[in-house]
Amino acid sequence: MSARYKVLWAEVAERDLGEALSFIARENPGNARNLLNTIRQKTAGLELFPERGRIVPELHEQGISLYRELVIAPWRLQYRIADGEVLVLSFIDSRRNVEDLLLQRFLRTPQ
Repeated sequence: MSARYKVLWAEVAERDLGEALSFIARENPGNARNLLNTIRQKTAGLELFPERGRIVPELHEQGISLYRELVIAPWRLQYRIADGEVLVLSFIDSRRNVEDLLLQRFLRTPQ
């Protein structure tokens, strides 16, 4: 049997998700529920296959390959794998300036 990873959410990632769901729910509560269900399904898969996500391209271009992501268009969920855990670090809209946001957030956050 494969090792299971514990999937944890950083406070900032929970806040990102909450803000996104609140924004979507104002216009269409059903879409917000569907997005949350999709996120739950995709993150549950990380328990067994945490490396299935791609390395974050914008960070990889800067020589940083520690972070991976799942794309749930137009959203991107970034995480890192360490010590039997998958730590979800952010949930952002890919239509924003992703490179600047991630570099600012991850380089400022102690690793």
